Amino acid sequence: DPALGGASRVFADIGSHWCDLVEWVSGERFTEVSAAFDTVIAERSTDTGQSFTTAAAGGAMQAVTSEDVAAAMFRTGAGTLASLTVSQVSAGRHNRLWFEIDGARASVAFNQEDAERLWIGKPDQREEVFVRGPGAGSAEQRRLSLLPAGHAQGYGHCFEAFVADTYRAIEGERPDGLPTFEDGVRSALIVDRVITSARTRAWTAIG
Repeated sequence: DPALGGASRVFADIGSHWCDLVEWVSGERFTEVSAAFDTVIAERSTDTGQSFTTAAAGGAMQAVTSEDVAAAMFRTGAGTLASLTVSQVSAGRHNRLWFEIDGARASVAFNQEDAERLWIGKPDQREEVFVRGPGAGSAEQRRLSLLPAGHAQGYGHCFEAFVADTYRAIEGERPDGLPTFEDGVRSALIVDRVITSARTRAWTAIG
């Protein structure tokens, strides 16, 4: 219900996280976007609102007016193109927040469904897999690696690390990657520009 959740559903919810993550990992900022929205499932149960559920016997259905699929093409300030598909109708997927960044010397890919591993591809067709562990990676990676290798660290631990870093910031430190008020404003700006582009079907400046 847009009156309760706002003008965008799938992009404002999922796409905002992807944009924030990719900008942070790549170090590049999106400067313009061309987007399109669609609604695949036209009615949902008023009881659950979930994509693949049917209403209980006698349960009411409600027409859906917000998008459950979004596609976007971004251009960064450095001229890099990035494409994104966001979906709430991908049966069998489990919050698959996935990205791949392809460069001249290597490619890297991350999949939240397998959050312990980072795939690295090399030009000579070699592949490497970096596995999280307290003895692997940079000092910052090791600091945030709370559990021994082989003991899966995941979604819930991110919030524990976030709260701990928030307390460190209150005490005057500046933990790497801790989101700021400006980061929140940036996310809202991207969502607004994507909505505008989807409505006008035109390339839209992000700023």
